[in-house]
Amino acid sequence: MHLTFVILVLLLLSYGGFQLGRRRALSSCGGAVRDLHSLPAYYGLFVALWCGVPALLLALAWVSLETSIVTSIVVSSLSLEQQALPPERLNLLINDIRNLAVDDIVGRQPTPETQAAADFYGLLKNTAEAALVVVAITLAISGTLFGRRFVAPRFRARNAVERILMGFLITASAIAILTTIGIVASLVFEAARFFQKVPVSEFLFGLKWSPQIALREDQVASAGAFGAVPIFAGTALISLIAMAVAAPVGLLSAVYLAEYANPRFRAYAKPLLEILAGIPTVVYGFFAALTVAPFLRDSGAVLGLSVASESALAAGVVMGVMIIPFVSSLSDDVITAVPRSLREGSYGLGATRAETIKRVILPAALPGIVGSLLLAVSRAIGETMIVVMAAGLAANLTANPFAAVTTVTVQIVTLLVGDQEFDSIKTLAAFALGLTLFIVTLCLNVAALWVVRKYRQRYD
Repeated sequence: MHLTFVILVLLLLSYGGFQLGRRRALSSCGGAVRDLHSLPAYYGLFVALWCGVPALLLALAWVSLETSIVTSIVVSSLSLEQQALPPERLNLLINDIRNLAVDDIVGRQPTPETQAAADFYGLLKNTAEAALVVVAITLAISGTLFGRRFVAPRFRARNAVERILMGFLITASAIAILTTIGIVASLVFEAARFFQKVPVSEFLFGLKWSPQIALREDQVASAGAFGAVPIFAGTALISLIAMAVAAPVGLLSAVYLAEYANPRFRAYAKPLLEILAGIPTVVYGFFAALTVAPFLRDSGAVLGLSVASESALAAGVVMGVMIIPFVSSLSDDVITAVPRSLREGSYGLGATRAETIKRVILPAALPGIVGSLLLAVSRAIGETMIVVMAAGLAANLTANPFAAVTTVTVQIVTLLVGDQEFDSIKTLAAFALGLTLFIVTLCLNVAALWVVRKYRQRYD
């Protein structure tokens, strides 16, 4: 709560700094704006940035380090016997102290030493929060006065503001790049630990997936089985069914809305179609589990087919309905963006509307259509809730759409929940699956770029 209060105060002070810098710029030139190097608003922005940015950075650094510093001080105030506890018991004691100090919640009756430590912890936290408010406001006022000194008619305020904003943009880009590198590095590092225990050949080509590790040596399947082919096959099967539903329906609806529908119908139909993208995936999962799956099972029984209560077909069909807006909306935008001159030229040569769409518009819009299909495939591969509720958790190696299967994302979620140790082979298997999924997605992107470059047509 104190951080929110500090941010609100800094915003108010920054606005005051903006007005102060702007008025000082106008007063320094006697109201003649043409005598200023930059517009008055740039002088105000310069002062506002000096007011808000340093104080905000200090507040963020303060909040990120506050808990660890306060905790270390509290631990140093504990008795030598408590400080010598094993790490896990010491962490449990620190959690009890923190919960007792912040929320007044503790699992058992606190001892006098724990209560005293909690009181000390609360005192330090309150002192740190009050100090943060004072220091942040002081730094903001100091920054305002410092930035105000630079305001003069010949001061290049616009250049200074643009340099500061450019620094923010570069920092944001660097954070995005470093975050991506960190994610990939963590996947590679943890997957390498997994492959030290399980051969790559067994993981990629094994036909049995049973990652359950027994707690005792005499239990069945104490070593587990980590052949991921059934998971990859289930992911491909469900994604194929989903794209078989979404691709034709989405593309045909996009062509109709862009080329055939009148503007009034399009104004209503396009928003209604895009509502599908806003429905939570858990709702789709309930719909698949309670409506679609029983319908397919009963229909299969009438036709003499054996359809499981949880099947790849049910999950794939509902997932395809879910990703129709991704294909339809993006394809519609791309088709609409094709220049009108291409259509008129085709009609002038005697082509019909269908021939124009087939031979002119769709080839011109092919890069965007490929991008929409790629986005839909990625969405299908990464879906979890629908698969959990409609296709199940069974890692069956089958091409039968009526059988229960599972996917990579579902298994990642399953492996990372529970009381299993983080460095166990079962948990590390999730990182191996994540790395494989990342590589497959990267290959899909490369293939899509190759298709786009090969079949792209340039139009003047």
